[in-house]
Amino acid sequence: MPLALLALAIGAFGIGTTEFVIMGLLPEIAGDYGVSIPSAGLLVTGYAVGVVLGAPLMTVLGTRIGRKTMLMLLMGLFTVGNLLSALAPSLGVMLAGRIVASLAHGAFFGIGSVVAADLVAPQKKAGAIATMFTGLTVANIVGVPLGTFLGQTFGWRTTFAGVAALGVVGLLGVARLVPAVPRPQGAHLRRELGAFRNPQVLLAMAMTVLGFGGVFAAITYIAPMMTHVAGYSDGAVTWLLVLFGVGMFLGNLIGGRFADRKLMPLLYVTLGGLALVLALFTLTAHHKALAAVTVLLVGGLGFATVPPLQKRVLDQAHGAPTLASAVNIGAFNLGNALAAWLGGTVISAGLGYTAPNWVGALLAASALALALWSAALERRTPAGQTTDAAAATASGQTASGREAVARPAAIPVHH
Repeated sequence: MPLALLALAIGAFGIGTTEFVIMGLLPEIAGDYGVSIPSAGLLVTGYAVGVVLGAPLMTVLGTRIGRKTMLMLLMGLFTVGNLLSALAPSLGVMLAGRIVASLAHGAFFGIGSVVAADLVAPQKKAGAIATMFTGLTVANIVGVPLGTFLGQTFGWRTTFAGVAALGVVGLLGVARLVPAVPRPQGAHLRRELGAFRNPQVLLAMAMTVLGFGGVFAAITYIAPMMTHVAGYSDGAVTWLLVLFGVGMFLGNLIGGRFADRKLMPLLYVTLGGLALVLALFTLTAHHKALAAVTVLLVGGLGFATVPPLQKRVLDQAHGAPTLASAVNIGAFNLGNALAAWLGGTVISAGLGYTAPNWVGALLAASALALALWSAALERRTPAGQTTDAAAATASGQTASGREAVARPAAIPVHH
């Protein structure tokens, strides 16, 4: 694997740490600001919404500059957002800092996925994407538990200051290791938008929203669930997050290994298994050992869906993948925002800290239904053919695109 993938993994490590460390620190942040835990959960929702909006926005704004330069700028923005969170005098200011940091998230993973896939042979694309996402999974094994420990010991502001330092390291890694690849010629914003005319692209993104949303419904409130229901101490939350990270790491490896060969069967198994495990979590959360095993399984099954879902979007948006890739990263976080909000809603309704697990199970089951529907639609398409929209995207010649052969497009956007 090229060293450039290591640089992308370093950036992913920093982003993964700030995204997930908030779960273990919700009680401390809520107590410091004098708000309820569901109110503090808005920091999770706000971050996720920022990713959803920032992914396409930052990708479009960055299409006129080189991918390496854009990745460096995104890591700089991420650093500034985490510094603002560390210094925030109120919950509102901290939410603003989280949103600033989140604007870099989707575009970094979206552009990074395209860069990673372009660095290797076609049959190794999912593996390269998984390598980049390894940084995100390792963050949950090392960065998140360490950040949680620091936050509980020295104050949560220390954690976000440390995450800002990780952003600097990620920026330097991209600057040093990612090659300055020339921008592709002939890429147009209209062509990138054409990918969204393919129903298979939209179905894959819907699977992303619902599938990983199922994970976040449970994990967002893991700290109160494990301390109030399972009976763990506050300090044990750190090691439970390590287990979740180990599950993510293993799931990412499995997803990267099999997505290049058995993509749809892999999604059937992982989404179905995730729905079942989340449903059982409402029972296993009452027993320490079973709760720990379930946290591991949720991380593994949930993250095994990431490489195949990202690769499916890239495959279906062939010829114009950059914007679709970034939007799909936003779709992961749209699911996170939806799930965190729904989880907080059922807790506030008095249904208990295990109620978000049922929400997650229903979301994952819905994603499985969409995967089966997507495969059924694909089987109805004659072999060797794609939908009209997909074919137009791949060739770069929609009705208006064919016109562009004779004259330059009105808005040329380079990557």
